[in-house]
Amino acid sequence: MATREQEIQIAEKRELTTGTEQLHEGPVFQPAVDIFEKPDSITIVADMPGVKPDELTIDLRNDVLTIRGPVQSPEGEPETAVLREFSWGNFFRQFTLAETIDQAKIEARLSDGVLRLELPKVEKAKPRQIVVKTA
Repeated sequence: MATREQEIQIAEKRELTTGTEQLHEGPVFQPAVDIFEKPDSITIVADMPGVKPDELTIDLRNDVLTIRGPVQSPEGEPETAVLREFSWGNFFRQFTLAETIDQAKIEARLSDGVLRLELPKVEKAKPRQIVVKTA
């Protein structure tokens, strides 16, 4: 019997087929993500190997968070490729944010090909304990 984690694992990098026009050449890939929730925030971890921090674009408009980043083949490669298993193209992923996210406080960090987005919740969305008073 398969566990829940085995049922929802995605093993391969998936190429997207979009009906919209692209601004960059090449295939478009959807980066694998993990999403975690804490009482005061949501964390999105996206696997974006080969994306340089200065080429990563994170855009937020109309409650939609968009992540884009190109992965280019190494330039000036003197060798002749015998085998290529890496794909070059562009990463693209979008998330619709709920009203519970404090959009002005979103932070992003890219380290070793892993993008980490911290999405804090607004004060009214954070769980809290109500103290019961006696009369």
